[in-house]
Amino acid sequence: MRLTLHTDYALRTLLYLGARPDTRASIRDIAEAYKISENHLVKVVHRLGQGEFIKTIRGRGGGLILGHPPAEIIIGSVVRFTEEDMMLVDCDGVSSGGRACLLAPDCRLRGVLGEALNAFLSVLDHYTLADLLRPADLTRLFPELGPVRS
Repeated sequence: MRLTLHTDYALRTLLYLGARPDTRASIRDIAEAYKISENHLVKVVHRLGQGEFIKTIRGRGGGLILGHPPAEIIIGSVVRFTEEDMMLVDCDGVSSGGRACLLAPDCRLRGVLGEALNAFLSVLDHYTLADLLRPADLTRLFPELGPVRS
């Protein structure tokens, strides 16, 4: 399974904000830190705000902050919320113009892949943003921050 760029950027945004619990960040700050598209990041931030993973504060002194403490942000929940289509195979023909797979009536692949997807998400459900915020790693990745606390 491959996560979309949208989910990748969402996770990166949460890591960036989690590394700076006392600082409000801008979309530009995050885009520059990761060297990613600011335009695409606007959509990601909007979606994260809809899911209450982050808070957006408007006006002077505004910016982005986490919506919950890092220990309460479950990675599996973020992935489920940001991935639009977790379908591993197109048995019903949804993305192929409505032509269902000829094997669909007797094929067990869909069940096996569904089980694999559930296992994948189950592993992600065991981790929170706090688990991913190792201060030494973040200090190395973002030296401009100085020492990072989690």
